[in-house]
Amino acid sequence: MKQLTAVAVLALMSAPAFAQDIEAGQEQFERQCVACHVIVNDAGETLAGRNAKTGPNLYGIVGRVVGSTPDFDYGDGLIAYGETGAVWEEENFVAYVQNPTDFLREVLEDRRARGKMAFQVRDAAQAADIYAYLASLTPAAE
Repeated sequence: MKQLTAVAVLALMSAPAFAQDIEAGQEQFERQCVACHVIVNDAGETLAGRNAKTGPNLYGIVGRVVGSTPDFDYGDGLIAYGETGAVWEEENFVAYVQNPTDFLREVLEDRRARGKMAFQVRDAAQAADIYAYLASLTPAAE
């Protein structure tokens, strides 16, 4: 567990150091995320992805409370994390998409916590680029 904690801390500390590339993030989103996720704006326009419904719509994810997309059936671990007041920011997004279950177990301090997202983005730089792409599609706060 101490080794996992050290790895998680290093991942969180190094994530902001990546040079984010929106175009690379779009490419990675189209490679790694579209099978499960879509980005549909409030007007109903599909900005990215197909008609996937396995994962939640990622439109406006940046700054949103974790596990709060309306009408999506989140797992208990992600709901519990959202109930802590956590919002999606680069650091937790990058760590989560690299290993959802390990991330939730660590932040919730619950070895039984599980993430429903089975896919893992293996490269932290690619995860940061995906975050930058999603941020570029997030509407400005009003």
